[in-house]
Parts: sequence; C-alpha cells; structure tokens
Amino acid sequence: SVTQCKYKRIGCPWQGPYHELTVHESECCHPTKTGNELMEILDEMDQTHKKEMQLYNSIFGLLSFEKIGYTEVQFRPYRTDDFITRLYYETPRFTVLNQTWVLKARVNDSERNPNLSCKRTLSFQLILKSKINSPMECSFLLLKGPYDDVKIHPVIYHFVFTNENNETEYVPLPIIDSVECNKLLAAKNINLRLFIFQIQK
Repeated sequence: SVTQCKYKRIGCPWQGPYHELTVHESECCHPTKTGNELMEILDEMDQTHKKEMQLYNSIFGLLSFEKIGYTEVQFRPYRTDDFITRLYYETPRFTVLNQTWVLKARVNDSERNPNLSCKRTLSFQLILKSKINSPMECSFLLLKGPYDDVKIHPVIYHFVFTNENNETEYVPLPIIDSVECNKLLAAKNINLRLFIFQIQK
C-alpha cells in the first residue's frame, strides 16, 4: 500500500511503497529547510485547507435549502455517427425536483484522438428537458454513487435554466487524476450521484 513521509505535515509530498520509506526519510530535504522556507510551504497548505473549508461550508449551506433533489445517474457510452466517430456518454432521462433532465459527458473535450493522449479528462453538462414557466436557478454537483469507489473532488456548479437556455456549458467532472479517469473509462457504465439545489428568491 502507498505510504507517506513523516514530514508530510511540513510539506513533503512524497508517497511510495512502505519498503522505500526509510531511505526516503533519511534523504528527505524538508527537515533541513529554513524557518522561512517552511513558513512559505505552511502558508500554501493553509490556503488549500481554507479553500476546502469554504467548499464544505458551501455544501452545508446548500443542504439547508428548501428544494433539494438527488438521484443516481448512469452514464452509458455511445459513439457519434460522424465520419470519425467519437466517444460520448449520456444518461437516460431522469426526474429531479419535478423536472426531467439528462446528463451528457465527453472525453478530453471531444478532441480528435483521445486514445492517443494518456492524460484523460471528462467533462459533463446538465440539460433540462422539461418546459418551465419561469427561470430556474440551481446549484448542482456530482459525487460518487453508493456502490462505486471513484475518487471525485466535489465542485459546486451554478446555472440559471430557462426554456431558451436549457443546457449548461460542459464543465469538468472533477475526478482527482487521469488514473482514476482511465478506471472510469474502462468500466462499462459510469455510476454517479447528482444533487440539484433550487435557489429560491
């Protein structure tokens, strides 16, 4: 299993197999850094921690909204019927907050030959299929489903849906790295959980 350096708390990013740990720690440069160098590293770590706290506070804020809906979604792979076919994903229609929706996803923003790139990313869009009487302002986020272990950093996206403007831009599916992304792409379907929070004025 992957282990971490004991100097992680003062900024050492090393990760590796346990049997290499002692050698790494004996050579690790972090304990010999000056106070000033360490202060800079700790400041960066504090900033990252602060951003994480802001994100979790935003999620807790959303959880107190009156209108919250969530559902499991399953992205299924399809091929476009262009001359050069491209892989994309789409979910069956689903209902959340009494509206009908679809999610679409694409690999590497539909670049021509994603198979030639080893750094793969997925982006997705949320599409409102129902007709609505007035604009519907929403925050939404995708998380892993109950039975999958895909590692996703939660990111909250925001959009105002109208009948004329019923599709969000493609936004990054925040998978932690391209290894995880390749694991997802190797699976037959991608199962995630979608939350939609309706913002009421």
